[in-house]
Amino acid sequence: MTNDLFLRRKWTLRAHGEQIVFVKRANERREHVLMKAFLWALYLPDYSDLAVEVGVNSRYRPDVSAVGPYGTPRFWGEAGHVSPSKIHYLVHHYRSTHFALAKWDTALAPFIEIVGDARADVEGNASFDLLRFPPDS
Repeated sequence: MTNDLFLRRKWTLRAHGEQIVFVKRANERREHVLMKAFLWALYLPDYSDLAVEVGVNSRYRPDVSAVGPYGTPRFWGEAGHVSPSKIHYLVHHYRSTHFALAKWDTALAPFIEIVGDARADVEGNASFDLLRFPPDS
């Protein structure tokens, strides 16, 4: 993607007949904004109520989320850096939530192990997707 496609602060993106505006903060990498946009676009067909950077009554705020009727997240998407302690917290507190973790040009093997360790003692039916976006995404 060329630099002339990026506005300084706001990016309007469209997918599946929907449109959303992403606000790029000054200290935020463009790859982080793109990963949030990709997560939103990839999971929008399954979760028509996806929101970006909206709190879900939790200790943490997801990058992309969809919330069920009782305020519990049905989908939780994270883009970029996520600590092992945060992954552990999420899988233990939201046992039926569908998670997606997106990385930019990063090997996923260490995160497979981190997620596996976090889920080892958790009963539930939550799925956890790991996505890697290449640098030319």
